[in-house]
Amino acid sequence: MEEFDIKSLLQHIWSKFYIVIAIFLAIVIAGEVYTVAFQTPKYKSTTKLVLTSESNSTNLTVSDVQISNNLVVTYSEIVKSDNVLNQVIENLNLELTPAELLKKVTVGTTTNTQLITVSVTDTDPAQAQTIAAEIASVFKEEINKIYNIDNIQIVDVANLPNEPYNVNVLKQTIYYFIAGIALGLGTTIALFYLDTSIKDSKTVEEKLGLVIMGKIPNMEKK
Repeated sequence: MEEFDIKSLLQHIWSKFYIVIAIFLAIVIAGEVYTVAFQTPKYKSTTKLVLTSESNSTNLTVSDVQISNNLVVTYSEIVKSDNVLNQVIENLNLELTPAELLKKVTVGTTTNTQLITVSVTDTDPAQAQTIAAEIASVFKEEINKIYNIDNIQIVDVANLPNEPYNVNVLKQTIYYFIAGIALGLGTTIALFYLDTSIKDSKTVEEKLGLVIMGKIPNMEKK
């Protein structure tokens, strides 16, 4: 089995270090161009709702809580229903179909709680906040119509996002740096092991088992 020659490998990497630098720069520059020029920033606004037993009740029983827990899944589907989405579109004069609006909406629940989280993503932070707030408002009205009860309360109003949730320039730049160095070194190391050319007399003796009888010196042309 051929011995691993770390010294030769390091010498090879050093001699081909321009390849590492070139690949590193290419990855970082391409990544930054993608982040700045092609990645569309999206903003997320979130509102939290809670189910209560009655609109005016302050004392909840175990049965009330259990009923609320069972209703959470049903209520979460109602948030995404066409009735709610169509009303939101009409109220805000949005040029969207219910299906298009639904793609912007994420509804989540927390296990063993009566909390419903509604998040809206949009390229406009103010628009995301407006839609999230309107969905919460329309949803409350829809529940009142369906069940004839007012058992939805807003815990956290829709926030105005300050930064896009899908773009993190610092974190992505670090990823590009790591990927550039890894790919550059990986390529150089691969070239080292794929290179089967003979570069000196020592390699001839070690790999071919031949004895070197003499060397022809390099002659410079005059």
